[in-house]
This record gives sequence, structure tokens and C-alpha cells, in this order.
Amino acid sequence: MRLALDLARQAAADGEIPVGAVVVHYGRAGPVVVGTGANQRQATADPTAHAEIVALRQAGAALHSWQLTDCDLFATLEPCPMCAGALVNARLRRLLFGCTDPKAGAVETLYKIATDSRLNHRLQVVGGVLADEAAELLRSFFVRRRKTGQ
Repeated sequence: MRLALDLARQAAADGEIPVGAVVVHYGRAGPVVVGTGANQRQATADPTAHAEIVALRQAGAALHSWQLTDCDLFATLEPCPMCAGALVNARLRRLLFGCTDPKAGAVETLYKIATDSRLNHRLQVVGGVLADEAAELLRSFFVRRRKTGQ
């Protein structure tokens, strides 16, 4: 999660909403980071360039598979509906996230996509990992943004 927080800080420095994500593969060699991402919507003009999607794309390329069954994703913020759906479709085994998202959280807050028994895959969810630090990054980013009128 510390790496995800570092990625979120870099996103903020780049003018993006500070969210970071890391995919870790658990194989014979032990845990290996196979994907990292930070929000890139502003830089790429891509509405799907959320940190989780960027990290999943890297992980899929690194493992030569869209099925990330032996992987966990660490995210600084509770995923939105798009990202939660992507986690299910990628067949991740576990999601660990920092703070909840009262406006768009789709894992615990508004929806429970990752654990919905009606879907073809479910993943374990662990929320609140370094939540205070993740929430403070977001809070301070939006305070600065409001002060500068952006």
C-alpha cells in the first residue's frame, strides 16, 4: 500500500486526483509487483485511465493473461463501479484499499460489486488499509484545488 500511496502523491503532483494502485502477483518466486498505476485522466484525456485500470493493464501485459487469479490489487481509494467491475472481470483474488469513497465507492459504500453473488467471480475485500493517510491525500488535494479555483 505504501507504493500505491507514493503513486497517488505523484498523481497529485501531476495535477491528477491522487489515487494509486498496485497489482501484486503471488507465484513460485513469491510476491512480485506486476502492475502499477496512478490516475491519468487529465494527461491522457481518457475517462477510463483510473489508477486501477492502468495497473490492471500493466499486470495483464506482464503476465500475458487477462486472468489475474493469483493477484491482489492495492488501491488507495475504494474503487468506482467501472474499476470494481474490471477487478471482477480480471478474476483478482483480493482487493485491499485505503479509504472509502462516499460518492462513488462500489465495493463497500454504494455498491458491493466485488462480492456480489450474482456475478461469475467474487474477490476478497479488505478496506481501511492506511485509510487515514489515503484520505488525507485526497482531502488536501481538493482543499488546494478549491483555493486555486481549478
